[in-house]
Amino acid sequence: MISFLQFFILVPLAGFIISVLIPGKQETLLSRVTFSAVGINFLAFIAYAIWWLIEGHVPLNFKDIVLFQSTGYEFYIDFYFDKITAVYMFVGAFLTLMVTVYSRYYLHRERGYKRFFNTILFFYMGYNITIFSGNLETLFIGWEILGISSFLLIAFYRDRYLPVKNAFKVFSIYRIGDVGLILAMWMMHHLWHSNITFQQLNTAELVHEHLQSHTFIGVFISLMILVTAAAKSAQLPFSSWLPRAMEGPTPSSAIFYGSLSVHLGVFLLLRTFPFWENQLSVRILIGVLGLLTAFVATGIARVQSSVKSQIAYSSISQIGLIFIEVAAGFEKLALIHFAGNAFLRTYQLLVSPSVVSYLIREQFYNFVPRQHTIEDSIPRKIQYTFYMLSLKEWNLESFIYKLWRPLKKTGRQMNFMTLKNAMVFFVITYAIGVICLFNEDKIPSQIHPYLPTLFSLVGFIMVLKSYTERKNVYLAWALILMNHFWVTLAISFNEHFKYDQTLLYLSGIILAGIVGFLCLSRLKSFEKDVDLNQFHGHAYEHPKIAFMFLLACLGLTGFPITPTFIGEDLIFSHIREDQAALAFFTASSFIIDGISVIRIYARIFLGPHVKTYHESAYKSS
Repeated sequence: MISFLQFFILVPLAGFIISVLIPGKQETLLSRVTFSAVGINFLAFIAYAIWWLIEGHVPLNFKDIVLFQSTGYEFYIDFYFDKITAVYMFVGAFLTLMVTVYSRYYLHRERGYKRFFNTILFFYMGYNITIFSGNLETLFIGWEILGISSFLLIAFYRDRYLPVKNAFKVFSIYRIGDVGLILAMWMMHHLWHSNITFQQLNTAELVHEHLQSHTFIGVFISLMILVTAAAKSAQLPFSSWLPRAMEGPTPSSAIFYGSLSVHLGVFLLLRTFPFWENQLSVRILIGVLGLLTAFVATGIARVQSSVKSQIAYSSISQIGLIFIEVAAGFEKLALIHFAGNAFLRTYQLLVSPSVVSYLIREQFYNFVPRQHTIEDSIPRKIQYTFYMLSLKEWNLESFIYKLWRPLKKTGRQMNFMTLKNAMVFFVITYAIGVICLFNEDKIPSQIHPYLPTLFSLVGFIMVLKSYTERKNVYLAWALILMNHFWVTLAISFNEHFKYDQTLLYLSGIILAGIVGFLCLSRLKSFEKDVDLNQFHGHAYEHPKIAFMFLLACLGLTGFPITPTFIGEDLIFSHIREDQAALAFFTASSFIIDGISVIRIYARIFLGPHVKTYHESAYKSS
């Protein structure tokens, strides 16, 4: 029965594949396939959970597939089932089932009806992979699927400006969380010298033995896990993305940002709790972060003029309290709180359109004066200060923007770099780097340790220029490809990184890069304007090219459809723990790489139509 855990991944995967093949006009068939896939999954889980409880509810671990294996490294898919998985699976399956029924009528005759149900099944598959994951590598697969699903659903009304802009903002925050998870896996490899499973983390003696002499590494891993959890669950300072995510349809807002996706940061903390439970400083930091988020988000929620934004900030404040419960070790209370908050926010979001219409009528005929509360005893100056800060959302969005401003300013200083100059520079310098690699034994020992960091820095500068490029889309795409080549060259100077591993990593990059260039060239033959100075909305007339280019973008960011996904983890496993600068530049490259790729896709294929004879879309939904 342990191997039956695969079933909960395969059912939504099969449903997703079938739904992709169904024509968009057959709404009834699309909704039935989605409902059937989620319903079968839910009923199967109920039966499996009953069997698991009767058998003594012992945690189950199942090592499924070894995708790659080399000396000192093994990348394998691992599934794990315990009470945390059971609670998250029950809530996820039940709410997805309800939202599927709701969406069938809510989105009737909507232009993106098929696209919505495809993405919902894709999301549900990623959610199941995440909660059934038995190690960080498997969890990262589901994490990536959830990230791209979020982007697609927020930008569902893709012919409008604000949904696309907000989808890009959310993806940028998600990318920071993704790299936090990669860095946590990097240090985990050096701490355990193998891929550790969540079941092994529950062995207190094993964890204590490794952390006793590696305190700093343990704190670093815990902080990276916290950054990832905070970004995913919209905790400070990342709280501003959740209301922006409400630009998507109400059902997706309910299932993603009210109930399931936004609580996965809590899931990550619960799953890794045995690792950091004895690190008092980390527990205090998590508790303080949750408390500050609850305090700030509560005030912001009270002054929101939009009902969806109010619900979003209310959910953030409750998740802050759940962070406190997890830090205090109250696992069961945190799970109950998660379930209650998920059900409540989903219900509130689904009925919000009706409630708004009722309140508009009621405010004219049933006015009730405001009642005095204990808050009135607070000095007026403090009340007004808190009110103004809440009204400005504590400038959280501008704070995040300021983090990117130095990078944008630096990238814009490199306007001298044209496509021709970049190609000449790359060919010459990369050839020098390859020659140095093949004659590594002749390089002076004083210089050799700095070469990986230098080459990684060159790649980082190139992807930084791609991120700020406003004109030539071919230049932006080529610079991203060059960055990956520089990263592999940098890591190749470290021991044990063999040429077959380099090929494994670059195989997906090269294929995705070629497909991307072909898509852009094909689009250029139809459209004159494909620069990056605005949103063009070319997906309206060229949906097939848009879809193929999206696949190329996913391949270039290391999404789990190419071997590059394994290669990313493999690269970090070959970065030594004393090479902090190399890890920083490589991780930063991956952050900006993903953001830059999605930026290219969004500006070329999403947004308002550039042609005047098409129906013009409004800015906001």
